[in-house]
Amino acid sequence: MDVMKQVLTGDRKTKWNKLEGSLVVLSKWGANLVASQDGEVWRRHRRVVGPAFDGTLYQLVWTKTLETYAEMEAAEGWSNCDVVDLPAVQAISTKMALLVIAKCGFGLSVDWSAPPIGPDGEITVQEAVRVLADSYIVGMMMPNWVQYLPLPGFAEIRRAFQAFTGFMQHEIASRTEEVRSGSQLADDRKDTFTMIVRANEQESGKLKLSDQEVIGNVFIMLFAGHETTAHTLSATLALLALHQEIQNEICEHIISVIGHDRDPVFSDYESLDKVLATFYEALRLFRKSFVRLYGSQADVSGNPASAYIMIRQATEDTVLNLPNPIGQDGNTPLAVHKGTVIGLDLIGMHYNPRYFPDPENFRPSRWYGTSGDSEAFFAFSIGPRACIGRKFATVEAVAFLTMLLRDWRVEPTFKDNETPEAWRERVLSLPNMGLTLGVRGAPVKLTRRQARS
Repeated sequence: MDVMKQVLTGDRKTKWNKLEGSLVVLSKWGANLVASQDGEVWRRHRRVVGPAFDGTLYQLVWTKTLETYAEMEAAEGWSNCDVVDLPAVQAISTKMALLVIAKCGFGLSVDWSAPPIGPDGEITVQEAVRVLADSYIVGMMMPNWVQYLPLPGFAEIRRAFQAFTGFMQHEIASRTEEVRSGSQLADDRKDTFTMIVRANEQESGKLKLSDQEVIGNVFIMLFAGHETTAHTLSATLALLALHQEIQNEICEHIISVIGHDRDPVFSDYESLDKVLATFYEALRLFRKSFVRLYGSQADVSGNPASAYIMIRQATEDTVLNLPNPIGQDGNTPLAVHKGTVIGLDLIGMHYNPRYFPDPENFRPSRWYGTSGDSEAFFAFSIGPRACIGRKFATVEAVAFLTMLLRDWRVEPTFKDNETPEAWRERVLSLPNMGLTLGVRGAPVKLTRRQARS
């Protein structure tokens, strides 16, 4: 962690850059903030994208998360049940994250039960977003012509790509015109897409982003967050299912803040710190990919292993101060020559007992009292290039988990004669590895905490 702070923090003129040529895969939809090198290009993108991530957006995320939760309960028939069996908790966490992105990211009017095919027989934008989110690694790593191969699922990816491309091109023209004309509709829109368009229209000359750059930023920011949020929510629920005493503590905390009957409001967010702590701890244990949210790069070969290491290259001769082994005070200086490439092991850091005692154990209490923007929590990176979408993810997670855990007890669903240890081994020991680490299909049972009268 000490070395990471030296590499990632500092003033705008950093001594550490991303590798040239390794960011191409992140620019599939257009140049963007995440794929920008440090320097003027990055600041140009940050100047336009930054204003979209503000309190107005987070209020929208909170409201739409609660709205989507209510849609889910109604559409899935939970309102009439005291027990719900979920063969894989990912089924709800993935859809929840997807719909919140569709509503808050793109301003789409979608709901939980919307069909994937529209009245005209074409794939809907909502379904296109889902397909592209699920196949993100294929779309990012592979050239466009791969979509035309006669392989299972590729035709669907191609249709989704075409539908979403058409939607984005139409919407950026439409929303730009709305902003320029000062229409009430533009003022009413609070989604990320419109906010970025509005901020871009306030720029001029070389500071203004092209339409393709706006699309690139919207795409990478929103699809980047979908998988990370979905996987971490499913990991959080799986871990709480195994640790009933912690789940009870979190439930009591929720009730102490909002009671049994009222829905939480955005002003409750800071008070629900123990809910946030469970999300943080699950994210520590099932470390998200750096590609997703805070702007590091994958190996251009697409090697999955590289997606869990942050790569940086020294732009000048410098020195890193390495902490001595545990039990020895002080640091040992290491001279680093210009051009040296280093890899920061993000997973290893989160399992380092120097910083996290008993690192293998699920212990949300280590994060109690940690604020939503504290740099004590490192998974969203730190410094000038820390994850711009961090609060989008944490606000959504706290709103969703607060509602679910207040209303339902989450328990593992065991196979015949399966023990909790065997369930843990089956679900948690070998995480799914893509651009994000996540638990395997986690079967759980939800039991209503207050049975219907």
